[in-house]
Amino acid sequence: MPTPKALRPFAHREYRVLTAALAISIFGSGMWAVAMVYEVIHLGGGPLELSTVAAAGSVGLVAFVLAGGIAADRVPQRRLIIAVEGTNLGVIAAVSGLAMAGLLQVWHLALGAFVLGVGAAFFFPAYSAILPRILPPGDLLAANGLEGTMRPVLQQAAGPAVAGIVVAALSPSHAVTAVAVCHLAAFIVLNFLGRHALAAPRTEEGTEAASKSTFVQNLREGVAYTVRTPWLLWTLLWACISVLFLIGPIEVLIPFVVRDQLGGDSRMFGFLLAVLGAGSALGSLLTASLPLPRRYLTVMMAAWGAGTLPLAAVGIMDSFWAVAAALFVFGATGSVGMVIWGTLLQRRVPPQLLGRVSSLDFFVSLALMPVSMALAGPAAEVLPIWLIFLVAGGVGPVMAIVAVAAARMPDDELAHPLVQAAGMESTTAVGD
Repeated sequence: MPTPKALRPFAHREYRVLTAALAISIFGSGMWAVAMVYEVIHLGGGPLELSTVAAAGSVGLVAFVLAGGIAADRVPQRRLIIAVEGTNLGVIAAVSGLAMAGLLQVWHLALGAFVLGVGAAFFFPAYSAILPRILPPGDLLAANGLEGTMRPVLQQAAGPAVAGIVVAALSPSHAVTAVAVCHLAAFIVLNFLGRHALAAPRTEEGTEAASKSTFVQNLREGVAYTVRTPWLLWTLLWACISVLFLIGPIEVLIPFVVRDQLGGDSRMFGFLLAVLGAGSALGSLLTASLPLPRRYLTVMMAAWGAGTLPLAAVGIMDSFWAVAAALFVFGATGSVGMVIWGTLLQRRVPPQLLGRVSSLDFFVSLALMPVSMALAGPAAEVLPIWLIFLVAGGVGPVMAIVAVAAARMPDDELAHPLVQAAGMESTTAVGD
């Protein structure tokens, strides 16, 4: 019996090691999200202190993500990933020790969150760049789909749920200690990644030149490649505009839709977020189980554009199930597009630029998230919520059409086919 496509990456030892460590680590990150909140509250902090700690993590991530992309192209990714996980372990262990000793203060949590954010800035570009080194091209879609499935299940559902149980049964400091145990386990597992198999190539002129160039030169090279590659540039422009218009209404205004239109409370809001996460997980799993579409750019933009359309009606919906369906569709189609997008970066971007291009993608999304959330509240003071959601949901499809036309994506995907003959997709590895 042939192995299901979604499980094919597990045939490769290095992937099994990497994904096991990733699963443990993101589960710990989900626990940290809850443990950190209740640790702040336990220390007598309120919304201001909680915002400070959360913002510190975001600042670390945004400030260093471009540097993380450059590092992923210049430093062996195995070494970088292990170093990040070791740093995470050190930070959480220090917070746990201070909490157990009764010496923990809010500024310790803020500093720890900042360092964790910096670690994430280095981890994600390195992870994206290492996958094509350990998997054949035909298995990258499945690997990205599996990651997209694990993240909502472990980081948004299981991790927070377990942390909540530990906090209620014991204390926030015990939950932080459990997070440290997770990072210890992930660190140990990562050290089983093969050194020889993942040694970064140093013989290519481009790689040697990159190692001698400055931060600005490395960054400029990544930006220049992105600007002169239409499908890449216009997809990032679509992402910029979509993040700006969508994230704020979803994060800031949905709770008021629940309260004012649906007559619900925090439990209903939490359930809606769970539905969104379930849609994301199922969309990723479905994409991982299918071949990469021949019209991969068109399918990606169609999924993203059409998926935002149901959100246009959220502001006038008075049914919980209608709002849940809209969020489920948004989550599922968003994941379909993201899995294809991550695979395209790994298969079409030159390996020596992949870390930088991935970090640019990450930076563009992260930089505009707080802007969108900051604007959503004031906008709701002067505009009806139904109009805000109408605009937010309508911008995505329009911009998707513009991006497809401007970048000539249908012609581009036919000129650069990625679907190989049957039986060949999983036989050619990238850049060993």
